Amino acid sequence: MTATLRIGFIPLVDAAALIVAVDKGFAAAEGLEIELVREVSWSNVRDKLNIGLFDAAHLLAPVAIASSLGLGHVKVPIAAPFNLGINGNAITVSPALYAALMAEIDGDRFDPLVTAKALARVVAKRRQAGAEPLTFGMTFPFSTHNYQLRFWMAAAGVDPDEDVRLVVLPPPYMVDSLANGHVDAFCVGAPWNSVAVDLGIGHILHFVSDILLRAAEKVLAVRQAWADKNSETIAALVRAAVKGAAFIEHPENRAEAARILARPERIGVDATVIQRSLDGRLKISPDGTLRESNRYLLVGREGAGRPDPAQAAWLYAQMVRWGQTALSPDALVTAMEVFRPDLYDAAVGRGGLATDEASVAFGAFAGPAFDPRDVPGYLASFDVARRAR
Repeated sequence: MTATLRIGFIPLVDAAALIVAVDKGFAAAEGLEIELVREVSWSNVRDKLNIGLFDAAHLLAPVAIASSLGLGHVKVPIAAPFNLGINGNAITVSPALYAALMAEIDGDRFDPLVTAKALARVVAKRRQAGAEPLTFGMTFPFSTHNYQLRFWMAAAGVDPDEDVRLVVLPPPYMVDSLANGHVDAFCVGAPWNSVAVDLGIGHILHFVSDILLRAAEKVLAVRQAWADKNSETIAALVRAAVKGAAFIEHPENRAEAARILARPERIGVDATVIQRSLDGRLKISPDGTLRESNRYLLVGREGAGRPDPAQAAWLYAQMVRWGQTALSPDALVTAMEVFRPDLYDAAVGRGGLATDEASVAFGAFAGPAFDPRDVPGYLASFDVARRAR
């Protein structure tokens, strides 16, 4: 019997496992008939998932947690049985801001603490000159992009709520906003950083893997109530996504995967740009400077697909740090229960993992090691933070 599903996605490279699973026939082989629906904004994806217009969705990991906690919108418990991407974001800055930062650099320009301190000096000089605050684009209040920007800035004492402006923009609109001068920089997922560089309007300052070695980015999300009634369908969907991710992670398949993703109804960006993102070999400046990183985006390798509740705990801690909610032991448990390794294991078992180490090594460039068993202690270590009102 075939199960028919409607699944929403945003045109980003970290939707790759899902898109390839459908377009290469891995989903059909699992008895699934899937309609992928391209959306523009995360609020659209969240709302359509929550009210049942979508059966599943490519979703920001923090949105799944916020929805389950009833933060910023109605409370709809979400289950995430598959992690669609680890890392994959980057911070891109305008040529003017890049020049200002490089003029203040004292050390390795690929060290995020060095660039954060340079940013602090740029911010101070702008304030002294009476200039408008710098504006940074991010994709959603409950987003990795928001938390990663804040984590980076705050490490050098830049207060993201007082010293700069953070504005919400849908991922496909980031490039135009930078080109038009509406923002000075943005944090977004692939391929939009590369698009800005190729157009000559941006410099990639950091891969998110410079800031956090391993950060959960997008999840395959379903409503918990739907998951309770459709365990076999979820298992089939997870297996299809695992096969899609495995296909992508074979280097000889990358060109084909990039062509699939480049289609107008999918991501709609040149295949060579997408392949650079999959390969972790990105042009970071308009002059053609290349940078390679095997940690830029993990789609399936190193156990990336298996949800890690510790990652959910870190995201919840950021919500508390930046005043989006108050710290609550019960809420922490709820947040961690959104990430469902049990559903992943029921679908594919543990034997299919390339590595079995928990991704507890977040590898943050600053601050203490994160321990989900001591979130209060972790949060107490930061000077720049917000209290929930």
